[in-house]
Amino acid sequence: MKRNSKIALAVTAAALPMAGRLLMDGRRSQPGWEKLLDWRYAHRGLYDNDAGIPENSLAAFRRAAEAGFGAELDVHLTADGQLAVIHDSDLQRVCGRAGKVEELTYAELSQLRLLGTEEGIPLLSDVLPLFAGVAPLIVELKPIRGNEPELAEKVCALLDTFPDLAYCLESFDPFAVLWLRKNRPELIRGQLSQNFLRDQDRPKFLVSFLLSTLFSNAWTRPDFIAWRWQDRKSPFRALCCRGYRIQGVYWTLTSPEQLLSAEREGALGIFEGFRPTSPHRGGAI
Repeated sequence: MKRNSKIALAVTAAALPMAGRLLMDGRRSQPGWEKLLDWRYAHRGLYDNDAGIPENSLAAFRRAAEAGFGAELDVHLTADGQLAVIHDSDLQRVCGRAGKVEELTYAELSQLRLLGTEEGIPLLSDVLPLFAGVAPLIVELKPIRGNEPELAEKVCALLDTFPDLAYCLESFDPFAVLWLRKNRPELIRGQLSQNFLRDQDRPKFLVSFLLSTLFSNAWTRPDFIAWRWQDRKSPFRALCCRGYRIQGVYWTLTSPEQLLSAEREGALGIFEGFRPTSPHRGGAI
């Protein structure tokens, strides 16, 4: 009996790493990383609210590109199928009015202003020319209510028209990442996540569990894991990025010390609230 128990324990111990790899592994060495790894990325552009340059505005993206920084941005699909660059689906925080991006046409959205400035909500087609041949982008897909196929397809089709632009795509929604795996496997794709199990406003438990443990990787096989800095001690992230050597990305880094710490780990850094001296990883802060 004891012998059987020892055998069972040994089999279990041997199977756990294999099971973990099946659930959490990603993809490595995808061509194109050489165009992305040397950069620092300004979160929602190089914005400065005190200077009247709001997040995800053309002014913020122009400022980032002119300084040579890469940038991270967010894309939603409007009611008429346009690609709007804005973080929240709900317009209250940044535009001061009720409504959802997905429920309005771009003509209606274009009448709104960001955070009390003269800056409006840009289209993705307005932003991409600023970075083509200049610096790379991290493009976050923000699907709502199952529109990830149309959103992902339109974003990819537009990106195809900018051959000089270096970029990768990411999403919190594993269905969006799965769409990229199935339909555009040549593109670098990433899973955004954090420890949702600690958050009171988390998604449904099953979704929170799959994203917090990165078990959704079993379907999506991402090229990188973009993880919230505050949750960096997650054992699941550590296993993926240190154990399985999946490329790491940290958001959002709010000090030079955090950025340097992330880079020492080999991760890419998405920063805000300060301006590094150098736009390149490992350069002066």
